[in-house]
Amino acid sequence: MIVDCAIYRDGQRAEGAGDFSAALDTARADSGAFVWIGLHEPTEDEFDRVSQEFKLHPLAVEDALKAHQRPKLEVYDDSLFMVLKPVTYEPKSDEVSSGELMIFLGDSFVVTVRHGEGAPLDEVRDRLERNPDLLRHGPTTVLHSITDATVDHYLDVATELQTDLEELETEVFSPTDGGSRDIASRIYTFKRQILEFRRATGPLAPPLSRLSGNGQFAPAVPFVDDSAQPFFRDVSDHLTRVNESVEGLDRLVSDILSAHLAQMSVRQNDDMRKISAWAAMAAVPTMIAGIYGMNFEHMPELRWTWSYPAAVAVMVVLEVLLHRLFKRRGWL
Repeated sequence: MIVDCAIYRDGQRAEGAGDFSAALDTARADSGAFVWIGLHEPTEDEFDRVSQEFKLHPLAVEDALKAHQRPKLEVYDDSLFMVLKPVTYEPKSDEVSSGELMIFLGDSFVVTVRHGEGAPLDEVRDRLERNPDLLRHGPTTVLHSITDATVDHYLDVATELQTDLEELETEVFSPTDGGSRDIASRIYTFKRQILEFRRATGPLAPPLSRLSGNGQFAPAVPFVDDSAQPFFRDVSDHLTRVNESVEGLDRLVSDILSAHLAQMSVRQNDDMRKISAWAAMAAVPTMIAGIYGMNFEHMPELRWTWSYPAAVAVMVVLEVLLHRLFKRRGWL
């Protein structure tokens, strides 16, 4: 569905016409004006109208409809296509969820397509409309503001994950009885959430590097003002901080899981040593009772004189053999 459609002239909003072609012609006729259309999970028929009017590339249209894309930046003849994955985190359920946000940028137009929740489009549009000086810079400002808001929210999510991980770490090193299996499950779930977060932040680095004019992508990106490169460079720096934080969280979760498993192993070894000690203590009187319990005369053949010392000798030989066997295998 079409959530919003407006023409911006000199930083001021004017409601867009239902005819996208007329709105685009109006915007292009006025230098500095542009059309911004926002859609939320459009159907194929709904998006066909937009794609035909703005001459969007079929491959980009297919990606925008199907979603499930990695963050990326693609340049076509008539437009620029960028994919972002906004992220939300629910501390109560320890769940990271990601939506998808597609941005088409072209000559005097911006088309945003949102799938799922968490996209900061409403906040970005409201903030830009309160700052006409920013909107005067055209579609580039919209692209920068959306990417900046998305990455800034990544920082907030990373901070919340760090806080929850510290609480989990405290619980691991101060465990309560009977909670070992639950803690291991929570650690593994937490690692899965970090992986989901990384899928959103990691692939976004090359597109932002390209927009900021760094590395092998030094040539300017079409439809984006060169003067905006320092601003995209700032967003790229923030994303680098996020990726470093995510990398640190992932390593820390792995270390916590290893430490927890080591604690469980040590605890099990302690339990086994205790059980073995009690078994040895119980075996001594059992052995003595077994020997002296042979209270028939000359057991086991009733009239065999050497039966008693023979039984003791067998016990001693078996104990020596078992001791050597366990010693060889490292059990003792």
